[in-house]
Amino acid sequence: MKASMLFAATLLGVAPSTETVNFDKAEAGKPPTGWTATQTGSGQAKWAVVQDDTAPSKPNVLKQSGEATYPVCLKDDSSLRDGFVEVKFNAISGREDQAAGLVWRAKDANNYYVARANALEHNVTIYHTINGRRTEKKRASVKVASNQWHTLRVDVQTNHFTVSFNGQKSLEWDDETFKEAGKVGVWTKADSVTTFDDFTYGAK
Repeated sequence: MKASMLFAATLLGVAPSTETVNFDKAEAGKPPTGWTATQTGSGQAKWAVVQDDTAPSKPNVLKQSGEATYPVCLKDDSSLRDGFVEVKFNAISGREDQAAGLVWRAKDANNYYVARANALEHNVTIYHTINGRRTEKKRASVKVASNQWHTLRVDVQTNHFTVSFNGQKSLEWDDETFKEAGKVGVWTKADSVTTFDDFTYGAK
C-alpha cells in the first residue's frame, strides 16, 4: 500500500488492507519468490509451487513433499506483531505425521510460534519453538480429515493467541516469549505431504 493511501486509511480509521498470497502467479516447480523455504532441524524439506486442480483458488498451491524435522516456509517481507494469519491447507499423506501449521512472530527458522492441525492425531495444537526446540503448550481435539481442504487461523493480540479451525475457535493461549513483530509463514512436520493456498495475513 502506498504511503498516501495508508495515511488516508489511518485518518479515516480504516485498518490497512490485508495481504493474500494464492501462488497463482508464482513459477511452478520451485519455492515462491519472496519466501525463505527452509526447515527447523535435520532432513531435507522440499517446498515448491505446483498446479492443483482441487485448489480453493486455482491453479497453483504451495506444496511441501520432503522430509525434515519441521519444514518451514517464511514470507520474507512480512512483519506482524498484532493481527491475524490464515491459510487453507490439505493434508495429503504421511506415515509419521500429516500436519499443517501457521507460523507467526518468527525471528528465524529456529525461533517462532506455531499452531498446527494434524490429520493423524485429529487435534489442533499451539507451540513455541526456541533455538530449534519445539514445546507444546496447549491442544484441542478436532476432527481433521486428510485429503480435504480446511482453514487454519491464528488471531494475535499482544500476548493472547486464538487458534481457529474451519471458522470455529479451537483454543486460546497467553505467552510472552516473542513480544516483537516477526515473519509469518507455513509449517509441516516430518514426512507430511501438505499443500497450502490462500495464505492471508494482516495487522490489527
